[in-house]
Amino acid sequence: MMKIKNIVLSAIVFLILSCDNDIDWNTYLGNQSRSHYSELKQIHAGNINSLELAWEYESGQIGKYTQIQCSPIVVDGVLYGTNPSLELFAIDAGSGEELWKFSPHESGQAGFGVNRGLIYWNDDSNGRIVYSAWKYLYAIDAKTGEIESSFGEDGKIDLRKGLGKPFEKLSVIANTPGAVYKNILVQGTRVHESAGASPGHIRAYDLKTGKMVWRFNTVPHPGEYGYETWPKDAWKHIGGANSWSGMSMDEKTGIVYIPTGSASPDFYGGNRKGENLFANSLLAIDALTGKRIWHYQFVHHDLWDRDLPAPPNLITINVSGKIIEAVAQITKSGHIFVFDRADGTPIFPIEEKNFPASKLVGEEAWPTQPLPTKIPPIARQEFSRNIISDSFANTKAMISWGPHGKANEKSIIEKFNEFTSGGQFIPPDEKGVIIFPGFDGGAEWGGAAFDPNNGVMYVNANEMPWILKAKKLDFDSSNPVINYGAGIYQQYCASCHGINKGGRSGFPNLKNLNEQYGHLSLRKIITEGRGAMMGFPNLTRIELKSLSAYLLSDYSISIPKKELQKTSRKALPYSVNIAGRFLNEDGYPAVAPPWGTLNAIDLNKGEILWKVPLGEYEELTAKGYPKTGTENYGGPLISAGNLIFIGATNDHYFRAFNKETGEELWKYKLPAGGYATPITYKKDGKQYVVIACGGGKMGTPSGNKYVAFRLNK
Repeated sequence: MMKIKNIVLSAIVFLILSCDNDIDWNTYLGNQSRSHYSELKQIHAGNINSLELAWEYESGQIGKYTQIQCSPIVVDGVLYGTNPSLELFAIDAGSGEELWKFSPHESGQAGFGVNRGLIYWNDDSNGRIVYSAWKYLYAIDAKTGEIESSFGEDGKIDLRKGLGKPFEKLSVIANTPGAVYKNILVQGTRVHESAGASPGHIRAYDLKTGKMVWRFNTVPHPGEYGYETWPKDAWKHIGGANSWSGMSMDEKTGIVYIPTGSASPDFYGGNRKGENLFANSLLAIDALTGKRIWHYQFVHHDLWDRDLPAPPNLITINVSGKIIEAVAQITKSGHIFVFDRADGTPIFPIEEKNFPASKLVGEEAWPTQPLPTKIPPIARQEFSRNIISDSFANTKAMISWGPHGKANEKSIIEKFNEFTSGGQFIPPDEKGVIIFPGFDGGAEWGGAAFDPNNGVMYVNANEMPWILKAKKLDFDSSNPVINYGAGIYQQYCASCHGINKGGRSGFPNLKNLNEQYGHLSLRKIITEGRGAMMGFPNLTRIELKSLSAYLLSDYSISIPKKELQKTSRKALPYSVNIAGRFLNEDGYPAVAPPWGTLNAIDLNKGEILWKVPLGEYEELTAKGYPKTGTENYGGPLISAGNLIFIGATNDHYFRAFNKETGEELWKYKLPAGGYATPITYKKDGKQYVVIACGGGKMGTPSGNKYVAFRLNK
């Protein structure tokens, strides 16, 4: 009997200790330093092959082009995430059993979009989950799933408000959670990247009430620092320079580090001559007051959509025996910049290099751009003849948004010779400029992981050539309304739906809209948006009327000539748009592999430790090709178990790598592409790893599951 009592007592003690050892993942990307790092090591390089499926959670709403990019959080053993319809859910982190679900939709409505993560805030009650769905920022009771009516206006903040302009004419949403200091939430937003975009100013809110505390104008107003880097009164009509990719918070100093994107429109800046502060910059701002402490601009007068794509990493490194608290920022061009966190002093050298002038009328490209000279880029920098794949060189070329485009009559070599290719910062032209690495990186929104124990950064990258092409717009023709509508389409719609209305991966073909819509229904969608598409409430009546006439091929629409001429004079002289990826006729990148990589960089020394392909095309591997890597979206997770976990690839695999060597140790075929950053936590004494499997990118099927793994012992 005594023996049985001892066994029972031991079991109880074990359960208590197991519960005491439970470790949450209660902050986006692990912590506000955005390290993607966990001290957990129950799962390690020695037992990774014993990892197995623990549970799957089917999160709900799914559509033809939907995605899940959410990196969830775990608080008190409850996992919170969002589904393809941006509904918020809570599930038991050990079993995947649903506890509650909150829908931001009105009754009978549905919609789709992207949310990359959530915020948990301890309100001394049940706790709050703060998250964004389209134009609103919601506060939800973490225990019950009920909306917190004391926050903002009936539980939500309209992100269009507080920008200094009539909010009804603005199109503003948020995809990525902000950063928290005490009771202050600093929040960024996403706006259009075309002409007429909304302001991208940074705002701070009181998490108790939802009231705005301060605003930092990213396109400076008169009297503010940086105003002279724009044309006079640019703030009245230039938008963008927004922080869409997230931010990091130093909780010791109260300084928030905010990366910003391009001014709008992305690819033509004749109406915004100058350096354009604070676009394409890293801002260090006092989180309580909104006061700028320092800044660094990575691209002057951006013409290439070189937004800063991910939150910076707050790091501590040892450089030549000196311990430095620093901030590291990855870029789409594949560079890594490292600064002293306190004052912005570069830790490794940066040089302003000369670049060509623009050939477009009215454009004034900035003559120099900064590039690091110590840390090597994680992606190749120029698409030259000698890195065209020998296997594909004489096959037909294809300029396409996805793998199923139509092959060109010319070979890759012939097509390459038609374009301008000279590396970074070659201004757009009418021939077509090869952007390499592509518009989606180099590094992308998945971000970089940092190991505080060894000073090493781990980051995935793309090496995909894209084509950027300028077209002079002509608003005079025998069909002036249709022609003006075509110009409006090129400036507002072509970046998503293609130059010729043909659509692309994740965006529908618009060529036969007249079979589905009339003018009124189409204009409503254009103005208000639908699903993941942001609305264009800023379009004038004539712009909207002309655009719908063009989209519906309705040549009967007329507008008084004087009225049309008056409006068209305000239009930009060029449409500069992405023509698509530069592929071969089989849909593979025209450049020689690798097409996607995983990289380890020692930031103590500024050196790359290793680089390996990330992902593969199994049909090429079967033919004897070495692993090529694939285009990838979503970031890495690292752990003290000497592991890197990452999905991201378009082959649908979830992988684990040895973080010391880059050796691939384990992989699992997901139900859909894992285009999100995974998390890890411990529940009831067991370590779990979870990733969202939303698919939908790069032409892959959409999904709606969250998948969890644990050891089978």
